[in-house]
Amino acid sequence: MPSIELNKTDRKILALLQADGRITNVELAQRVSLSPSACLRRVQRLEESGVIAGYVALVRQEAVGRPTSIFVEVTLKSQSEEALKAFERAVRTCPDVMECYLMSGDADYLIRVVAADTQDYERIHKQHLTRLQGVARIRSSFALRAVCKKTALDV
Repeated sequence: MPSIELNKTDRKILALLQADGRITNVELAQRVSLSPSACLRRVQRLEESGVIAGYVALVRQEAVGRPTSIFVEVTLKSQSEEALKAFERAVRTCPDVMECYLMSGDADYLIRVVAADTQDYERIHKQHLTRLQGVARIRSSFALRAVCKKTALDV
């Protein structure tokens, strides 16, 4: 995806939208000193170019009974292209997996799982993680608390 040139106004629009994705176009335009139509055109350009990937509601894990984050290191039996693709297809279907990254270093993947408690994680481990294709080793670490969790990029 080609990157686009972002000027000061574009960056201010992005910062404001990251802070409040439900801001009205009129309010956004006022805050960046543009007319509503000019502001809307800029936002549409940012969306169409892929700078803005989408809009979401952020749900607190604790509020829905899933307060525990577990970071799981996964090592595969093989690092062939086919093995990596098969694992990635399978991990995307696991409902408790919130994030998954291909890594350098000892483990092939780092996964963030959310669970209600240790018993719930045991269920996730048995029903999903150990059944993922090509897994050789799983190492889990429970987060004690979040120290910093950001959703906005510094633009």
